[in-house]
Amino acid sequence: MRLACLLLIAPVLIACDQAPVPMALNGPIDDWQSIGKTPGGQRFSALTQINRDNVSQLKVAWEHRSGDYSTGTEQHGPTALQVTPLVVDGSLYYCTPYNRVFALDAESGAERWHFDPHTDLRNVYTPTCRGLAYWAAQTAGSDRRGICTTRIFTGTLDARLLALDAQTGEACADFGASGAVDLRDGLGDVRKGEYYMTSPPVVLGDLVIAGAFVQDGQRTDAPGGAVRAFDARSGALVWVWDPVPPGDRAVTVDDLRAGATLTRGTPNAWGLLSVDSERKLVFVPTGNPSPDHYGGRERANLDYYGTSFVALHGETGQLAWHFQAVHHDLWDYDIAAQPVTFTQRGGRDAVIGATKTGAVFILDRITGEPLFPVEERLVPPTDVAGEYSSPTQPFPVLPPPLHPQAIVRDRLWGLTPWDRNDCRQRFDALHYDGIYTPPSRKGTLAYPGLGGGINWGSVSVDPRNQRMVVNVQVVPFTMRLVDRDTDAPIGGDQVGYNPQHGTPYSIVRGAFLSKWQTPCVPPPWGRLVAVDLNNGAILWERPLGTLKGLAPFGDFFEWGTPNSGGSIQTGSDLV
Repeated sequence: MRLACLLLIAPVLIACDQAPVPMALNGPIDDWQSIGKTPGGQRFSALTQINRDNVSQLKVAWEHRSGDYSTGTEQHGPTALQVTPLVVDGSLYYCTPYNRVFALDAESGAERWHFDPHTDLRNVYTPTCRGLAYWAAQTAGSDRRGICTTRIFTGTLDARLLALDAQTGEACADFGASGAVDLRDGLGDVRKGEYYMTSPPVVLGDLVIAGAFVQDGQRTDAPGGAVRAFDARSGALVWVWDPVPPGDRAVTVDDLRAGATLTRGTPNAWGLLSVDSERKLVFVPTGNPSPDHYGGRERANLDYYGTSFVALHGETGQLAWHFQAVHHDLWDYDIAAQPVTFTQRGGRDAVIGATKTGAVFILDRITGEPLFPVEERLVPPTDVAGEYSSPTQPFPVLPPPLHPQAIVRDRLWGLTPWDRNDCRQRFDALHYDGIYTPPSRKGTLAYPGLGGGINWGSVSVDPRNQRMVVNVQVVPFTMRLVDRDTDAPIGGDQVGYNPQHGTPYSIVRGAFLSKWQTPCVPPPWGRLVAVDLNNGAILWERPLGTLKGLAPFGDFFEWGTPNSGGSIQTGSDLV
């Protein structure tokens, strides 16, 4: 559990040791109204009161305990605190892994209100809520009594989209049915714990736009991964983007009103969406179609928008452009990181696409074209009957890949010679031809692993210095296709066994670790990297995280730790 807690701690403050400088109690306020600070997700605060001279004096001012914590039950897995709070007009808002929402006085931590949606947590793999969305009425169309003119939107682990009055915490009765929209409407067959929201929606004008998580590796006919936009006042469905390939008939709002079902098995968007408010564009990071590790004929042609960065016209849901980061994804390299907008020197508007492979694609925000060269390079072919694999994959030239791209047998790592030898024996028993080695019946070593690389923490951008900072984790994984037991149930361990109903194979996944439960590759296993966004060069990098209290002599070695949470940057040049 200490390791689990360590993986979730973010951001990390880094500064030089300096002589103490007194810190004032009062100072300027910079609201944080979106999970990434800006609708485009930059995670940058211009505040400078905390700086390298006084950061070492930081102390706890207050704390708030929700009590929503569990190491796992028969009904659900262990909780994960992955939330980024919002701060608006002196109130701090956050959600818990059980989907309770709290409003606190940001200065004192005193509780102003809380809301309990009584979420059904049965079959939820990891209860988590990464954040909330805030909306304020810009016109006179809101409730005449002034109720719910500012709203908090949140998604739940039992597939509801809720609207709460930001002032009182009461459900906004005019939104959906008594403050809730059932996201299962239009999906067809949805099983418990199979479809829900872990990331917040985004707000664009008077629209609230949401994707959702679809449980990995279960069946070919999993619920569809469509992105939907709802009226922020009424909850009415305004548009839907059904991610079927060009030429296939996409399901429309009119179809749904007539009783149609969204296309099943399509790529979903469980990560954070972002917005260009001026151009009214919505940027969507997609995963791969269902299931994860076998495509073949079962996945048909649904790969077209899989593992991609997609731009939609926010008022209509029509496609603006898309860029595919992984072709015919067989590795669960779904895009977890929020696309982040920025403007290069010279005025070119861009969006950053960070991936689990450690590749970072910097794209033109209007067209989706790469601003630095991207090469299609040959990758290993599949040897699985009935499967096919893409002969090439895209590799950005700049920035260079931030995750190591290959494992060398002689450099496998262990705390002891026996440990290292065990890693080598396991390596020899696996199929590995470098990055993008496809899953196999023998067992494949996947490096980067399915957790990345760069995960849901995404990147932070200092727009003044054109500097991107990102944390990268390094944990190899193994994947083995096995003849599927046709009686295997829906469900199972998200990382371990996945049934992949509708295909010839189940998949067994796990981390490639030594007997001491450390990765079989050399440290650091977690790094913090800074990149110049104008030329793609790496500015600096350093290990991130320690093994203090987690491993023998962990206090003395800067080995880094696997980590998913992201960073922020500030006007005083702190990360």
